[in-house]
Amino acid sequence: MSYSHQSMGSGSRSGRGYEFGRTYVVRPKGKHQATIVWLHGLGDNGSSSSQLLESLPLPNVRDPRRQTHLEIKWICPTAPSRPVSLLGGFPCTAWFDVGEISEDLQDDIEGLDASAAHIANLLSTEPTDVKVGIGGFSMGAAIALYSTTCYALGRYGTGHPYTINLRATVGLSGWLPGWRSLRSKIESSNEAARRAASVPVILAHGTSDDVVPYRFGEKSAHSLAMSGFRQVVFKPYEGLGHYTVPKEMDEVVQWLASRLGLEGWR
Repeated sequence: MSYSHQSMGSGSRSGRGYEFGRTYVVRPKGKHQATIVWLHGLGDNGSSSSQLLESLPLPNVRDPRRQTHLEIKWICPTAPSRPVSLLGGFPCTAWFDVGEISEDLQDDIEGLDASAAHIANLLSTEPTDVKVGIGGFSMGAAIALYSTTCYALGRYGTGHPYTINLRATVGLSGWLPGWRSLRSKIESSNEAARRAASVPVILAHGTSDDVVPYRFGEKSAHSLAMSGFRQVVFKPYEGLGHYTVPKEMDEVVQWLASRLGLEGWR
């Protein structure tokens, strides 16, 4: 299959001055109906994400109109290189700083906000008739989910307004930052509750994940649902470790097409 592939420089810096890396774009071959920012995991880059998305198999449907990922533009940014506490301060590409993934994980709000703002900036220039969403793997899933909570609350963790109208979120093998206080924040605002209820979210997690344990995927889905996100789907993958498989990606694309109402799925 043939895709137009483009890379762009960054020029954007995080709150601590770390520069975001190169952004890769996989352009739709069909009619452009949706744009999804896809976020890589710790130590990875946007190039590998774009290669994964370029290689997506056609959905297993006979109707050629339902070759839906041909209608999606994928934007694949690269996180800044920064010291990471989990790695003893060793620098690598990371959307935010993170320590050991545990129930007591402390959130790097400054890093989360900087990356969420960078992603929002990438989506801010999309045509108004194009539906936009965010997805990612592992740490990329965490920042996708964090961005979704910013959308619901209408603001970043620092209080600055969040203005992107998200229409769908995908989180694979990740976790939800800020889960402890999310429910109280959503419940304190009727507008936040309305937004939370409006956005579809799909989470998928392998039961044999030894990097981000399966229970964190379950807990993330439960926390979102308890906080008023009414369109949350949690999909376990039996025996899957900390990686993606073609079946998972194919189901994600078909879910996106269905939830975004892309042509051929209406």
